[in-house]
Amino acid sequence: MSAKSVVKKFIPMGLFYRVEPTGHLLESMIVTALNGFPGKGMKVIGVTGTNGKTTTAFMIHRMLQNAGYNTALMTTVAWGIGDDIEYQQEHYTNVPIRQLMTRLKKLKAAKIDYLVMEITSQALAQNRAWGVPFTMAVMTNVTHEHLDYHKTFERYRDAKRKLFKLANKNSDGMQVGIINIEDPSAQLFASDITNPIMYGNETGDLQATNVKLTSEGSTYTAKAGDDEYTIVCNLPGSFNVSNSLAAVAVGGAIGLTREEVEKGIAALKGVGGRMTTIDEGQNYSVIVDYAHTPDSFEKVFKDLRPVIKGKLICMFGSAGRRDESKRAVQGELAGKYCDEVVITEEDDRDADGQEIMEQIASGAEKSGKIRKQNLFLIHDRTEAITFALKRARTAGDTVILLGKGPERTILRNGPKAAELRHLKQDDNNPDRVITDDWDEIATAHAAVKLAYTARK
Repeated sequence: MSAKSVVKKFIPMGLFYRVEPTGHLLESMIVTALNGFPGKGMKVIGVTGTNGKTTTAFMIHRMLQNAGYNTALMTTVAWGIGDDIEYQQEHYTNVPIRQLMTRLKKLKAAKIDYLVMEITSQALAQNRAWGVPFTMAVMTNVTHEHLDYHKTFERYRDAKRKLFKLANKNSDGMQVGIINIEDPSAQLFASDITNPIMYGNETGDLQATNVKLTSEGSTYTAKAGDDEYTIVCNLPGSFNVSNSLAAVAVGGAIGLTREEVEKGIAALKGVGGRMTTIDEGQNYSVIVDYAHTPDSFEKVFKDLRPVIKGKLICMFGSAGRRDESKRAVQGELAGKYCDEVVITEEDDRDADGQEIMEQIASGAEKSGKIRKQNLFLIHDRTEAITFALKRARTAGDTVILLGKGPERTILRNGPKAAELRHLKQDDNNPDRVITDDWDEIATAHAAVKLAYTARK
């Protein structure tokens, strides 16, 4: 049992969350010092937001790497240097401080020019980014998420603002903040940084005009004053126009040439588990995406709905021991935009998976969906994927599998989950939570291949 687990066991949870940031800060300071402050002198671009963090980080990394910079990447799904990117199994974006220091030492030895680092609200709230010298901060958006931890939206938003405050305190940095002007919190983030650069609509410093969306991606003109970039983004969805525009803003702030920015954005062909197309020769479309919040659901559905000629069938779940208030909202959005909804498991942990599905279903029913007609509850995720694919009957139908994306594991009930779930969360107790290997993309490929072969 870890020291953290021991402390949580003996003090009230409310008190634990109040003292936790101080404990993490002390740990970060000690561990960083013992490791010789490996981040000192690095140029770190921090990327935060509810949705789009990983994709934006990948875009910035590819753009800088393509421009000739020795660039490292740390995101939810992968980390590494240059093209040597290692996909990871962990279910968290920011690794523990000791592991972070090990990675920073490796990056220092490799003499990297830039580190592009995705960073979460929890890591910022808990001071786990102490010792990381942020040269620049990027905010993609701030919407409904992680209220199970932060309790209020304001606390969640203000935790993310800490990234901009840290970047502004770095005297060796640029004190630059790249901010989505379309987000309601944009001006608050701008107030935390000396040099805010706003991207987004016609009032932004950087705007996307002449946008053309296709099922394969988008093209648009990015305008910053008298400067113009012709952008080709190979990731579909209007939200990826926004993500790529943030990357363009980073490139402009660093001083990349127009050609370096344009070629850099176009060089990224995809991000695993983000709007990933599954093609086994079938006559219908299958997409895997990581969307797992109400905001990301609405963006994905709004983009897909107008371009789909047949039925839109979605399959998703909601994580146990996480924000319960979003479940019915997700169900309602799926019911509104999709022709058929399949509800399944998504990291139940030691929570009651059937109860989670019922909470989602209540929202879908509010949107008019009817059980066993266009609303289906299938707890086993593999069975749910197979079932959803069978519902695609004609060319033009689209099946979208949401929530797991690139993750390599799935958390399920342990043998004593039902009798122990009244206790505080403990994912490390194998009686309560078991971790199984999971690859949504590989599972989808296999299921599509099997279903398509059976129909021939």
